[in-house]
Amino acid sequence: MARQNVNTENIEGRLYQKNLEVKTVKNQSSPNFGKSFIQGTIDVATDEACMNVIQIHYSYVAEFNKSGTENRTYKDLKRILESGKTVVDDGASAATKVRCTPSAALNDFFPKDATEVVSTPRHEGGFVSIVNELKPEGIDRNKFTFDALVTNVVHVDADLEKNINEDYAQIRCAIFAYGNKILPYTLVIRNPEGMKWFENLGATPSTPVYLNLWGQIINRSINTTVEVASAFGGPAVDTVVRRVREWEVTGAKPTPYDFGDPSVLTAEDVQNMLAERNIYLEEQKKRSQEYYNNNTSAVPTANAAPTTAVPGSFNF
Repeated sequence: MARQNVNTENIEGRLYQKNLEVKTVKNQSSPNFGKSFIQGTIDVATDEACMNVIQIHYSYVAEFNKSGTENRTYKDLKRILESGKTVVDDGASAATKVRCTPSAALNDFFPKDATEVVSTPRHEGGFVSIVNELKPEGIDRNKFTFDALVTNVVHVDADLEKNINEDYAQIRCAIFAYGNKILPYTLVIRNPEGMKWFENLGATPSTPVYLNLWGQIINRSINTTVEVASAFGGPAVDTVVRRVREWEVTGAKPTPYDFGDPSVLTAEDVQNMLAERNIYLEEQKKRSQEYYNNNTSAVPTANAAPTTAVPGSFNF
């Protein structure tokens, strides 16, 4: 396959909280044995009200690049770790301002005694820098741009009993990590004109549509007040907290890519990517089983497992 797919995110705002740690490579057979790296997460509030908080995960940030030069991301993460001020601890006005460029990713794992993989979307790695000023509040503080292979668009009707206040559509697709690793994802779209455009694409598992799209990363809590009737006296009032984490599409290039062109992306390319992902998942399953055999008390939890494609049909 000739082209490299787009998977970029721009997350900019105030450091909301941090959970970073400097570690040392313990594997004696690794060429990096004894070298320092940073691992952990930072949470960034992208809006002035500090309600849209996005967590970025760093698996392994080495102190030096392969060339031996200093890794700027390591340097800035270490500054954040040692002296970064957060909204939680120091207030919004004092919080350190950061600009990050992660990619959308999946955290794949197998809960104890489970046979199906659990995949949770997350924001992974990329550059991070400390800045003096932020861009004006808006989409550029929490923007994504993806090349996506769309296999289905599902219309969801408003339902106040389920806290769905308006119609929207789910865009079921695959996006791609570095090296064109395939990632099953679900995006949403709420713009009525955009919903109609996507629903009219005619994307199906056997006739996917390959295109470039972009939008906003939404990660906030929504509080809903619910009155519960009482047999006597006034009604009880409960507050239901609903966590919203989604990639909301706000635009797309009008002309899709030519899916099937060998220089672009073909069904065979996708099948090869899926085969590689299945091998990777089998390795994850084996490691998980070994881990649980040695740590019987650990039981992680999550939800939403990807589906498996059959030849000529891609069910993302």
